[in-house]
Amino acid sequence: MAENIGTSNDGGGDGGGFKEQDHLLPIANVGRIMKQILPPNAKISKEAKETMQECVSEFISFVTGEASEKCRKERRKTVNGDDICWALATLGFDDYAVPLKRYLYKFREFEGDKAANQVKVSISNSKDDDGDEAQKQQQQQSPLMFQHDWKQ
Repeated sequence: MAENIGTSNDGGGDGGGFKEQDHLLPIANVGRIMKQILPPNAKISKEAKETMQECVSEFISFVTGEASEKCRKERRKTVNGDDICWALATLGFDDYAVPLKRYLYKFREFEGDKAANQVKVSISNSKDDDGDEAQKQQQQQSPLMFQHDWKQ
């Protein structure tokens, strides 16, 4: 069903070509994401999963390419979350850029809190043996999940 995305896979002997799957998100992950929005008894055909797999992979490549071009012009080698948000807005996906920017802010805030708590756990471990309790508490904090209500 799918064709190679921007590469040749003619079976030549040089081994330099990539398989199509090297450019696509794993189909099991795509199916899992699709199932999250559907009713529990709904089924998804293999064709639907493959179609969505190609679409989301192409979308990611499209947005990342735009962000990468921005970084190249700015002589930077690393694409970051702000670059992705900028690319989404530049490409006309403002409905996604704004909530993703909010998510990025919350994620960074969470990561900062997590790092600060790790320092506290480390300090308490060095002071006494009650650090096990603090470490358990740190591990129980759930990481920020990317289940976002896009309408907020």
